[in-house]
Amino acid sequence: MADGDRSRGVDRRRFVKALGATGLAASGGLAGCLSRGASGPQTIQVAANTDFKSNVGKIESKLHEVGLSEDIEISAIAGVSSSGARKQQYNRWLSGNLEQPSLFMMDSGWTIPFILRKQLVDISEIRPELANKIQNEYFETFVRSIEDRTGGLYGVPLFPTTGTMLYRKDLVKEAGFSPERNNWATEPLTWQKFSRVTKETMDATDTRWGFSFQANAYEGLACCDFKEFTGSWGGSYFGEKDNLFGPVGERPVTVDSDPVVNATRMVRTFIDGDADNALDSVAGDISPRAVLQWQEATSRRPFANGNVVMHRNWPYAIALDGAEDAFGRDLGVMPIPYGVTEQEAKYDGYGGTTSSLGGWHITLNPSTPKREPALEVMAALTEPEMQLFLFELLGWLPPRPALFETERMKDVPVMGRYVDTLKLTAENSTPRPVTVAWPQESTKIAQQVNAALSGDGTPTQQMQTLKGQLQAIEDASERKDAAGGGGGQPASGTATSGGG
Repeated sequence: MADGDRSRGVDRRRFVKALGATGLAASGGLAGCLSRGASGPQTIQVAANTDFKSNVGKIESKLHEVGLSEDIEISAIAGVSSSGARKQQYNRWLSGNLEQPSLFMMDSGWTIPFILRKQLVDISEIRPELANKIQNEYFETFVRSIEDRTGGLYGVPLFPTTGTMLYRKDLVKEAGFSPERNNWATEPLTWQKFSRVTKETMDATDTRWGFSFQANAYEGLACCDFKEFTGSWGGSYFGEKDNLFGPVGERPVTVDSDPVVNATRMVRTFIDGDADNALDSVAGDISPRAVLQWQEATSRRPFANGNVVMHRNWPYAIALDGAEDAFGRDLGVMPIPYGVTEQEAKYDGYGGTTSSLGGWHITLNPSTPKREPALEVMAALTEPEMQLFLFELLGWLPPRPALFETERMKDVPVMGRYVDTLKLTAENSTPRPVTVAWPQESTKIAQQVNAALSGDGTPTQQMQTLKGQLQAIEDASERKDAAGGGGGQPASGTATSGGG
């Protein structure tokens, strides 16, 4: 799921207010002019989200400040609120070879299919110096969500998002725990300790529920929550992390493996500690059955209302719930807990704290007659000053790890308090396995996992059923590709949808 739009249904004005953004000044010198000598003003239209459109004037001014030619102006159209519907809208526009918009703000979770259909421009072929800078300085996993197998780069990463664990710091302290002394912000807890802390805090403070998350039978369960649970136990849908993007039909289907079953048993225990297949090593009865119907906004509401100790969500929730008119400094944020270490993981690339990676990219329409000025806009968006500005203005995490070390990021109201945790989650993030088969596979995963967590069948039975379904989809997709039905395989490495 795209976390850039995960917050739909959230009061966006309150979100921006929570960030404390007010007419921010630049710190540091200008990057220098990126483009001069154009014949008159040229307007670059960007298909973006509502945040970008609502702040397009401020964004354009800052782009000029960091060096974009004054001859280049920016306009924005906001796509539909649903990330999936926006993907379909973009596909129609690009398939129709429309000249506008020139630039597309794309969910990192579904950029790869556009690359496979050759609907985007390979930046590395026409601006190799720009591509080289991005591939050397940005979060590696995030960059791979916009690459092909040969390392071609099909856009500019805009901002990543990651899954995090929000918690009531005041409540856990009241229950006798010391999150600062034990450095919960950057030293992940085991699921065993996490569940014990949650249970004891819930009981000691008479809080209604312990842990809320998203377990509705929807894309977010397959691409994000369940992927975090399984990855933190050393398991995955398709074996080693190198298999994330295929080849479809040639990679193993491993959803019936012990780590995945144990992760399912763990979450089942959180919901119903008396279940026949409960996992004895974790505390049970800390999550309500309502999580089986909850998505992002619905799962956050009880936490924001003070009825939950721990809550899994995306960075937008941090900005809202850490605001001074919400929990303020009583909001704690920690990485996702883990079941086994990386060394103990069954599959390479998993184990330890595991966050789902989301976020958005800026990509170039191959049919635009304004390619050069559009490329200059993309180049300006890679300026560190621009990325810090977007964090201050909209809470968009910079795609550069180095910026997380700056005092300027840490001085941003609310979000600046959690920069160290956010950097750790980005460094330990895993994307969803986006291939031509993923739309069908994610539906089956969400359905079977939700059933397993509901108690409709045992975790072992549901995962065995799911394995058969996924294997059938893999085989059918491979046959279609072999017959020339389209598809191909996306990039190697790590990519995802977003979270932001």
